[in-house]
Formats: sequence, structure tokens, C-alpha cells
Amino acid sequence: MTRKKALIIGATGLVGRELTKLLLADKEFGTVRAFLRTPTGLKDQKLEEITTDFTRLKEVEEKISGDVLFSCMGTTLSKAGSKEKQYQIDYTFQYEFAKLAASNGVQDYMLISAPGASPDSMFFYSRMKGELDEAVSRLPFRRIIFIRPSVLRGDRPESRTGEKWGGKIIDGLASFIPPLRKYRSISGKEVAEAMVRIYKEEKSGGSFALDDLHKRTD
Repeated sequence: MTRKKALIIGATGLVGRELTKLLLADKEFGTVRAFLRTPTGLKDQKLEEITTDFTRLKEVEEKISGDVLFSCMGTTLSKAGSKEKQYQIDYTFQYEFAKLAASNGVQDYMLISAPGASPDSMFFYSRMKGELDEAVSRLPFRRIIFIRPSVLRGDRPESRTGEKWGGKIIDGLASFIPPLRKYRSISGKEVAEAMVRIYKEEKSGGSFALDDLHKRTD
């Protein structure tokens, strides 16, 4: 059996790093090619790290080829410094990379989106995510899968105090307010595990929210 080649952007992030480790351990994949600005620090003969300037993707265009693209890139407004910079990272970089992947024959695409993502949202973050979902939906991939976790738990290189406490508050409220259950927190590792299982099990693509992700974890 010919083993697959996975492409990943956002491999140094909370979910992306866990996903990279899972793909490296998975016998179905023979190559894991990560496009990144800084090394992951992971060592594996299957791992190819491509140092990438995402404002100059033409420089690595020939390497954007494989079977599936996992798009895990994202930042916060406070870390980005402005809405314009966050939009560049969360929307422009991911869309332009996906567009090149589709034109190079990558068949499957999996994107980490967000609950409530909508191009018509009154909230900047949800609107940005919705605009990206809508844009990549028009690309000629065979299968497109949207992953919509809520607040993420896990160790990050940088501190995200607001996100950490927000997750605790939502988890507490969700225990006795059922409508909030879809916003409760989930670990980066759980999201990564669910992504691998959904990729293998769901042949027609679709959108998968928090409860779907919890069902796919160990």
C-alpha cells in the first residue's frame, strides 16, 4: 500500500503540534511535511520541515503537494497586535496556501474553524472564520472538512490567561446550562485525535462541532 503524504500548516500551535505527532506515529502516512516559520523541535525520519515565509508562498509552491492538507494556523488579536495582522494570519495565509494546494492536486482539506463562524457575523473573529470557510469551500478539493472546537485547553509557548479562565468559566456554566455545552473547552490533543479519526472515517467531508469531536477521542 502506498503511504500518504500529509501537509500541515500551524504545526507549532496547540493542535498542530499534537496532530503532527499523531501523523508521524500513524503507519498510513509515509511523509509529514510541515510548512512553518520556526522548527517544531520534533525529530522523525518521516518529518520534513519547510521554512516558509507565508507572504512569499511562490517560493515553496512546488513543495505544496500531497494527499491531504491540515490547516491549523491561527492567532489571537492580542498576539497579532491588530485586526489587520490577525486577518492576514487567520485568513489570508491559510486561504492562499489552500489555493496553491488545490491547484497542485491535493485532494483532501481539513480546516480548524470555529463555532459560530459566519461571514455575516457581527463579531470580527466569527466573521473572519466564516469568510475563510466560505472562500475555501469554492476551491476544487475532493473533500473539505471543517473542525469547529470551542475554547482550547493545553500547554502553549505563550500565555493566554483570558482563554484559560474563559474555558473554566464556560465549563462551569455548561454543567447546568445545556445550551452552553457546545462552547465548553476541549484539549488540543483531543482535537488532534478527532481530526485523524474524522479524516479516516468520513469520506464525504462536512462540518464537525464540539460534540462530534468528543465522540472521536479515546
